[in-house]
Amino acid sequence: MTVTAVSENRASALDHDELVRKLAAPDDNEVAGLDAWWRANNYLTIGQIYLQGNPLLKEPLTTEHIKPRLLGHWGTSPGLSFIYAHVSRLIKMTGQQAIYLAGPGHGGPALVAAGYLEGTYSEVYPKVGQDEAGLLRLFRQFSSPGGIPSHVSVTTPGSIHEGGELGYVLVHAFGSVMDNPDLLSIAVVGDGEAETGPLEGSWKGISFINPAHDGAVLPILHLNGAKIAGPTVLARKDPAEVRKLLEGHGYEVIEVGGDDLPGMHHRFAQALADSWGKIRAIQTAARSGDWDGKRPHWPLIVLRTPKGWTGPEKIDGITVTGTWRSHQVPLSGVRGNEDHLRELETWLRSYRPEELFDAAGAPVQMIKDLAPDGDLRMSASPHANGGVLTRDLDLPDFRDYAVDVKRPAQGRAESTRKLGEMMRDIYARNADRFRLFCPDETNSNRLGAVFEVSDRGFMESVTPDDVKISNEGRVMEVLSEHNCHGWLEGYNLTGRHGMFATYEAFAMVSASQTIQHGKWLQEAKHLEWRAKVPSLNILLTSTAWRNDHNGFSHQGPGLIQNVLTQRGDVARVYLPPDANTLLSVADHCFRSRSYINLIVIDKQPQLQWLDMDQAIEHCRQGAGVWEWAGTDDGATDPDIVLACAGDVVTMETVAAAQILKQKLPNLKVRVVNVVDLMTLPRPKDHPHGMSETLFRELFTDHVDVVFSFHGYPGAIHQLVHGRPDADRFRVRGFIEQGTTTTPFDMTVRNRASRYHLVMDAINNARRLPTGATELKAWCEAQLERHERYVVENLEDMPEVRDWSLGDWAEH
Repeated sequence: MTVTAVSENRASALDHDELVRKLAAPDDNEVAGLDAWWRANNYLTIGQIYLQGNPLLKEPLTTEHIKPRLLGHWGTSPGLSFIYAHVSRLIKMTGQQAIYLAGPGHGGPALVAAGYLEGTYSEVYPKVGQDEAGLLRLFRQFSSPGGIPSHVSVTTPGSIHEGGELGYVLVHAFGSVMDNPDLLSIAVVGDGEAETGPLEGSWKGISFINPAHDGAVLPILHLNGAKIAGPTVLARKDPAEVRKLLEGHGYEVIEVGGDDLPGMHHRFAQALADSWGKIRAIQTAARSGDWDGKRPHWPLIVLRTPKGWTGPEKIDGITVTGTWRSHQVPLSGVRGNEDHLRELETWLRSYRPEELFDAAGAPVQMIKDLAPDGDLRMSASPHANGGVLTRDLDLPDFRDYAVDVKRPAQGRAESTRKLGEMMRDIYARNADRFRLFCPDETNSNRLGAVFEVSDRGFMESVTPDDVKISNEGRVMEVLSEHNCHGWLEGYNLTGRHGMFATYEAFAMVSASQTIQHGKWLQEAKHLEWRAKVPSLNILLTSTAWRNDHNGFSHQGPGLIQNVLTQRGDVARVYLPPDANTLLSVADHCFRSRSYINLIVIDKQPQLQWLDMDQAIEHCRQGAGVWEWAGTDDGATDPDIVLACAGDVVTMETVAAAQILKQKLPNLKVRVVNVVDLMTLPRPKDHPHGMSETLFRELFTDHVDVVFSFHGYPGAIHQLVHGRPDADRFRVRGFIEQGTTTTPFDMTVRNRASRYHLVMDAINNARRLPTGATELKAWCEAQLERHERYVVENLEDMPEVRDWSLGDWAEH
């Protein structure tokens, strides 16, 4: 249902103000329904943690009914389900499309229970039916072998947020509403999560949300006072300080708290109604033209409830509710303690399950009535299964941006600038479903062509000195890798496409997010009901080898290693050596679904190797012999294979091959370039893995391979494990040697320069023609000359700095 349609439906029944008033003042029947739903959810939450039998307490509880391993988190769950009940009522009354993101991810049983009560869970998992047998299966599967995790995960209908690692609920929520004007994302921030660095930075999301074409995020800061073993910072602060902190970020703070019932139902209904009313007023004004363009003061709710609300007040005379002791399993010794067993039964029966479930075990009608219809249920929202909403990008022909390459390595170009031109036109063609996310580095990374069609999005004040910044902009720049990465994740998971571009070394700031998203995609592939989503595309530029001016802190290719740890059905790593291969790879990545596509290429002017037709074929195969670079005739095995993956190391490899061609013309050298790193494993280890036949055609099965790699050398050894005589691969790569220096000196320091590769070739070749010893000595002399030259002249030697294929000469 569109915003317009929802608005018309509201208008036909109640005007906006009257609707807000009704939302704010539930009558006794509505409060009874809210409370019954909440009690049912709490009962199901506890049942998931404790029970493996007797799911409706039709008989006295015994030890046999208790799981042997008690796992899960109770403390945050009642607050999560309390919020969920009230938001469901709001949706049912207004038709608002909404999704629910639980920052306290270990409140998983509460969200699983919510989906079950709404009926979605049984639709998605028919074996978990709405009857006694289904209820028992629901309980037994929780945090059990062959079952589901204890947190809100990919298996939870309605979730786009993996709650296993704290800190990302707001970035996912803000990403979910960009270019998604109909959506309201409810983002519950736990007070433990609020202590993380990513979350602290993510409050700034409202500085980038435009109410005219974006949806809205309603943050609910849930302060229940404690984390695993102690108090939380914000819960112990003076409430006035918390309010000032949040107001300083630009929010209009609405506070509600307590534990009295039904008073809390009335107060929270008022807070939620006020928040929704303010959001709709902001959006209506922006979309009707009655708006000054300034950043709105979006509402934010601070909800204070006791941790473990409605659980046992004390256990063995020690206070539990409202303290850290309620965080996980308050009664952990039930199987061996009869008093605790009876206390658990009393706790479960306090929710009066006989009023909540009928004789067959199904939720009673009062509970079913709270759920919105169909796709408006938060557990069934298509926005939380974004693949069903995904529309393909209208992509331009990437061939139109080709660099004209007449001969290899005769000219230089900034390869990423061509990608920027391509993305400019993707922006123009897909104004509602494509964005670039970049930590203040779009121009620096040579992607600035996008500014020809879109400004940077920014809702704070703009000065005359600002360039390409406006509230209408859709290029997302914020100096936070966490925000950029998380926004793109939320954008992808709700069905839109994009790219996260960042300096290579600082991709490690958000590396954990990359890993967590990969885990989400891996598990989603096992769920038929999860539709495939646009891939997470990451571009790493300003790379280790060319951050010579910034120094060691900016030199690190670690994200490659992290992505390689992901399963083969998700991980993709591309190392295009020039612009045309980059364009071909990017086109493929923008069309793909449910992958992590890591593309690594530097932004500096670099030699161009392949024309477009050659680039397309090279990318299609993933790796190939560059016959023009070597002296191998292909008829017999070479004496040595020089392989490379990465732009700078490709240049060094081809330069090394040219030295060997000039100095040792009788040595048969084969040059292999790898653009798709995942072609190196065996097919059984990765779906991109090249066949054994092709691997032998490229690398033989016995000739030594000197492999020059962009990243850490161990990655190549990992990838070729199991290939014929894998020990014959000698890998040169980044070995944590860096400083502020010249480009070529970076390769020298890491022993990956052309001179090192020549010496490696000599040391590992099957046969050594006359002159090999002299050539090794010459290489060592060149390295000594280089060391003196860069210190004296502050730049690389001319024959290195200006090297191109065809004008190589002896020095």
